[in-house]
Order: sequence, then C-alpha cells, then structure tokens
Amino acid sequence: MSSPLRIGLIGTGRIGQVHARSVASIDDAELTWVCDPFEQGARSLAARFGGQVTTDSAEVFAADDVDAVIIASPTSTHVSLIDAAINAGVPALCEKPIDLDIGKVDGLRQRANESTVPFALGFNRRFDPHFAAVHRRVLAGEIGRLEQLTITSRDPAPQAKEYVASSGGIFRDMTIHDLDMARFFVPDIVEVTARGANQFDEGARELGDYDAVQLVLRGSHDELISITNSRHSAYGYDQRLEAFGDRGLLQVGNVGPDVVRAFTGQTVEAVGPYFNFFVERYVDAYRLELIEFLKAVRGENSTSPSFEDGRAALVLANAAEEAARTGASVKVDVHA
Repeated sequence: MSSPLRIGLIGTGRIGQVHARSVASIDDAELTWVCDPFEQGARSLAARFGGQVTTDSAEVFAADDVDAVIIASPTSTHVSLIDAAINAGVPALCEKPIDLDIGKVDGLRQRANESTVPFALGFNRRFDPHFAAVHRRVLAGEIGRLEQLTITSRDPAPQAKEYVASSGGIFRDMTIHDLDMARFFVPDIVEVTARGANQFDEGARELGDYDAVQLVLRGSHDELISITNSRHSAYGYDQRLEAFGDRGLLQVGNVGPDVVRAFTGQTVEAVGPYFNFFVERYVDAYRLELIEFLKAVRGENSTSPSFEDGRAALVLANAAEEAARTGASVKVDVHA
C-alpha cells in the first residue's frame, strides 16, 4: 500500500472542519498542516485531527510534507492562494466560489488553465451518491432526451446578517451550488431568467439581498432547468432533484438519518426529520469529492470540477442577479 497523501488545510472555520473530517475518514490521506490567521482555531482543529499549526499559508506551500492543499479560507483569499499553489506546484482543492469578482477570476483564468498542477473546485454536490446516480442514469439514456431538470434547495434557517454582507448574496453563496448542478446535467446553458423576493429575512432586505429566489435556465438544446431557493425551511434542509425526459422521470427526494416510516391512528407514512444542514446531508459527498481530487494528485484521471466550472457557475450567478434586478432574461455564454 502506498504512503498516505499529506494534506495541508488552509482555513479552519465551519467548512474547514468538514474537510478535516473527510481527510480523517480516508485511509490513504493524513492532515499534516493546519493554517489559519486565527491561531487558536488552527490549534483546536489540529488537536482533533493532527497536523502542524501555522498562521502563514506560505509555510504550508513551502513544506516538504505537503502533497496537496485544501483551500477553505474566506472567498476573498481564494485567487491569491490558488496562484500560490500554482507557483509552488502544489495541487489544490478550493472551496467555491473562486471569487465574487469575475474580473479577478478572469485575471487568473489563463494561468490556471495552462497550469499542469492539479486543481479542483469544491462543488461537492456532484459527488452526492443520489444525485450522481441520477446523472449516470440520464447519461445512459434511461429517460431518453433530458427535457426538464428541477432543483430545489432550501436552507433550514436564514444566515446571519454578517455572513450575507460578505457572501456576495444568495445567488453567489447559495444558488451557485444549484447552478453548478444544472451544468452537471446541461453543460451549455445559454439563457437565465430569475426573480427574487424579500419574504421573511429583514437582514437580507436591509442589505439589498433576497431571501427567496426562483430561476429558469435554458440549455442550448432547449432543455429547461428550474431552481427554487429559500433561506428557510420549517421541516429541515430541503434538497431535491428531478430529471424528466421523453422516456421517463428520475427523482431524488429529501434524505434523513433513517428510512423508517410510521403508520398510526393519527398519521400515515410519518418519517423523522430531515438532516439539519449541509454538514450532515452532504458528509458522503465531501468525502467522495476529496477521494476524486486525490486521484488527480496521484496523476490518475479525475472528474473533479475544474477552474472553468467554477468560472461558469459565477457567470450564471451574475446573470441571475442581473435578471432578478432588471426583470429581463439574460443571454450567457459560459465558455466565452
């Protein structure tokens, strides 16, 4: 058996902790470095999962016991850290989005695409076993020509106002996952229509953001994709997908901790609550995302989302924002 791949983690917030758990769950990977300007956060995570601690990312890139890095730091740091990874020749898995500013993304685009250093963007939902199974079956022709794709994604509760203020808004921090899922099934999206509403979150309203949105996307072969998002859901983390074609339909419903259904005199087909949030719902997806990235680190073929996938999702998010603000459909070319 080959030696475990040695991973450096940059960023120890909520998503950094998710990635640390994924590394710990894989036999042929180990956490060797943990980096965060907030040293106590880095020390706390390292105490649980291992690794040397630093507050300087340059030390991680220069270390001789790092085979790859996971970039889980704030979005504003992603471009500079991706650039540093390319300079150091260190493979990187970076959380989405690449940046909130498409100009900064495009400033790195050519260099990133010409680099031979493995890179992956953290669109973990592609690796959810349920969504991935639907994708495989659609590609196999089980439902014929894909005509409609329906994606529902609702968070259990609104994000803190401080988070929304720096996140780029609902289209760039929440819908962007669904936009990538749309491109997973329909890579060539050419038009975006979107509407936004302020229904319950006063913080989002004050910041000029929405708490609920609906989108309709059109593919180059007239595929229609609908996306529904909300910042709250009384019944838990709502994550569903439906693919419809001329020969049938494939659906993924919500997933919970168990599949037991209760039948009583008061209710039928009662089930327990759904997972509370993405940390629980997508634990397998994050682990499989990392496994796929590590294939690229070893020089094997990998299906990890690319820099171009990250850019395309941001292009679509920007178009959705424009469509919601103006009320007009926006034509897009995600490959331009």
